[in-house]
Amino acid sequence: MNQKIIGLIPARMASSRFPGKPLAPIHGVPTVGHVYHRCKMSFLLAEVYVATCDREIYDYITGIGGQAVMTLDSHERCSDRTAEAMLKIEAATGQQVDIVVMVQGDEPMVTPGMIEVAVNPMLADPGIQVVNLMAPMRTLAEFEDPNEVKVVVSLDGSALYFSREPIPSRKKGVADVPMLRQVGIIPFRRDYLLRFNDLPPTPLEQIESVDMLRIIEHGERVHMVMTEAQTVAVDTPGDLARVVELMRDDPLRGRY
Repeated sequence: MNQKIIGLIPARMASSRFPGKPLAPIHGVPTVGHVYHRCKMSFLLAEVYVATCDREIYDYITGIGGQAVMTLDSHERCSDRTAEAMLKIEAATGQQVDIVVMVQGDEPMVTPGMIEVAVNPMLADPGIQVVNLMAPMRTLAEFEDPNEVKVVVSLDGSALYFSREPIPSRKKGVADVPMLRQVGIIPFRRDYLLRFNDLPPTPLEQIESVDMLRIIEHGERVHMVMTEAQTVAVDTPGDLARVVELMRDDPLRGRY
């Protein structure tokens, strides 16, 4: 059965660590523009939209021929903004979505292959409701950076816990621990996204400021998938400088 899969990129100008980062330029293209163009390259996505509460972002995306949806400015979580935009898109098109791939607007190095790796488990197993990508961290500096969300997983590939602290611990003399970070590409089944947003925020979710902990705290499963793609999310101006250097010879950049 063919399923309708769309990409939704939540983005807003207000950011405590880096205000205005969606429009911060990387080789002449705003950060959110890189995310949009690269998501459009995925053959799995029927369409890609940017969900925003900021007119500047909306005008930029529509100005390059893209599709954007204005959302409320009261959302505290990306998943809430994504859900509002999804329902507006369904109302406008008259078609219901099956899977929505939420791609964070600060992931300018996303690749079509990463989207496909994230979605494929859901296509193979109808019981999987939500997927997160994860990637290995190469340095202790990344592992100890509170801007990087770390994850530990069970033997069957489910997330056990997410934290901004370095987990698992290296303090007991085991230096070679798995250092895995959450990557901001999260496919949801449509109805599960709506149900997720209807659940009240949970204590650990609020302590860590990591949405996916709401699922774990309710005793449900977050299916994790490894990607070896080396990407950097733009959380700070320092990250932006790193991404500018890393994308200098990026092969996808020449296609948009």
